[in-house]
Amino acid sequence: MNGETPAALDTRVERLHLLVVDAQAAAREAMARRFSHMRYDVILAENAATALEALSAWRFDVLLVDMGLTDPDGVETLRRMRVSGLLRGAPVLAIAPHGEDALALRALEAGADDHVAKPFDFDVVDLRLRHMVRRARRLEQMVRHNEALDARIARRAMELGETRAELEELRADRGRLISSIQALNEEIARLSGRLN
Repeated sequence: MNGETPAALDTRVERLHLLVVDAQAAAREAMARRFSHMRYDVILAENAATALEALSAWRFDVLLVDMGLTDPDGVETLRRMRVSGLLRGAPVLAIAPHGEDALALRALEAGADDHVAKPFDFDVVDLRLRHMVRRARRLEQMVRHNEALDARIARRAMELGETRAELEELRADRGRLISSIQALNEEIARLSGRLN
């Protein structure tokens, strides 16, 4: 396959916007090169501050965050990103060193959608990232669909309320009409009795 990954060879594979947050410059550059060949537009950040700047400037499909960050650490960086509201539904894949299960758990508790141990296989991570993006988009689609349903239900409830009000008004009109007819019949009966 000439060192090319399936995503790099398949022109039908969507190009995704990826934010890579890693404190080590060499690791960031290596990931940027590999993921660029795998049909990602990659933006790099070395810490929480630059990650938040990137999130405020661009919209990303997915994020890859190394838990080895310092000042603040990777877990706190994840928390800050979640609290910022700048993720806009983009899933986050945390990178934790192999055997650091406690750190991976803390990353998931802090808001990572999934985690991967390093060193990792780029092809596997590519598939996981794309799966996360598809899942996030389906979830976003369901949320929009539910909001549209809620709006329709609210509209129907208002229409039902208006229809009930109209029905009550018609009932009141009917009651007044029946009373008027009864009063008219009584008046006719009274007048008939006088004439006989």
